[in-house]
Amino acid sequence: MKIYNLGSLNIDYVYSVDHFVAAGETVSSTERKVYPGGKGLNQSVAVARAGGEVVHGALIGEGAEFLVETMKSSGVDVSKTVKTTSSPGHAIIQVNRHGNNCIMIYPGANRELTAEYVEDFLSGAGEGDILLAQNETNCVDKAFEIAKSKNMKIAFNPSPCDDGILTLPLELVDYWFCNETEAKRLFGSDDPKTVCGAFQNSPFNSSLILTLGEEGSYFVDKTRIIYQKAYKTKAVDTTAAGDTFTGYFLASVLRGEPVEAAMDIASRASAITVSRSGASSSIPYLREVVK
Repeated sequence: MKIYNLGSLNIDYVYSVDHFVAAGETVSSTERKVYPGGKGLNQSVAVARAGGEVVHGALIGEGAEFLVETMKSSGVDVSKTVKTTSSPGHAIIQVNRHGNNCIMIYPGANRELTAEYVEDFLSGAGEGDILLAQNETNCVDKAFEIAKSKNMKIAFNPSPCDDGILTLPLELVDYWFCNETEAKRLFGSDDPKTVCGAFQNSPFNSSLILTLGEEGSYFVDKTRIIYQKAYKTKAVDTTAAGDTFTGYFLASVLRGEPVEAAMDIASRASAITVSRSGASSSIPYLREVVK
């Protein structure tokens, strides 16, 4: 079984700041670093480093070839990625002195997918495989429809959480991956217990994985609410923590491990990620997490 990730590729420009820039304010950053990133890239790298088999689908913008090499070196199947002359996606990331981040994204080539490309990308997929998608690309609705016609499972990270999400066939989603900001937008509350209850009472016959940073995480379906503690670490940069969690959780699911085990190893891996700088470069390999 494989994960087919229709995922974004971004060049991450990371700026270290004392505090996040406020409206009308100008600040100087103490440092700028450039990393491979994008939620799609990060999640594919996380799946591969967690021991899962993942095929990445994307358009590669001009000058962003190093993003593909990053995935390939981690064990991601990049045979379905296609080069384009368009501008690559990129992200402007502020990281404050506490290690927290805020992110602005320019989609570039990530929003130039076609229905024909998505059909080709999923042509080799079948029952038991998982489609992974985020809201950083277009054609997500087409991917959902094709995946369900093949009896695939669908995992969706609704980020960035904008109004366009509500136009998607969300009833097809099997696994939701949300942080507290996305959960509040979708379910109207930033209280975890309220979100869990709202999800259980929603029309979705699916599972929610709610990540809350240092407050831990929850797995929720119609009959269960499972809490997973966060493992304490010194936070350096929280970028890609949620992506690491997503990748490790799904890789565990593919191995047939119980939910409790998947949540635990995903939490451990995310703790390592936040202790390091960068996005995909901070994601640990399974051997590190086990050790």
